[in-house]
Amino acid sequence: MSADLFIENGPAAIIAAALITYCFRFGGLLLADRLPRTGPLRIFLDALPGTILISLVVPSAVHSGWQGVVGVVACLAVYMGTRRLLLTMFSGVLTVYLLRLVS
Repeated sequence: MSADLFIENGPAAIIAAALITYCFRFGGLLLADRLPRTGPLRIFLDALPGTILISLVVPSAVHSGWQGVVGVVACLAVYMGTRRLLLTMFSGVLTVYLLRLVS
């Protein structure tokens, strides 16, 4: 086996990617002080994490069939009842697993 462990310019690309990532994170911290604390933009920013989560979960659930949709419904029911994230994730995964096992 004579494969090289390093690709040419690989370490430089990793370092550049890390620097860009941390610049974005630091820039976000600097920008956070300038964001409005009230008003329509604040309402939009507060709703953004939920909409991103929905845009990631719903297509995956629909793509996985009716078992995935029922799993999402089970997650919502458990979260509304308990407000515990770990239990919510466990219930969704267990629901999909059991439904796929049965059908």
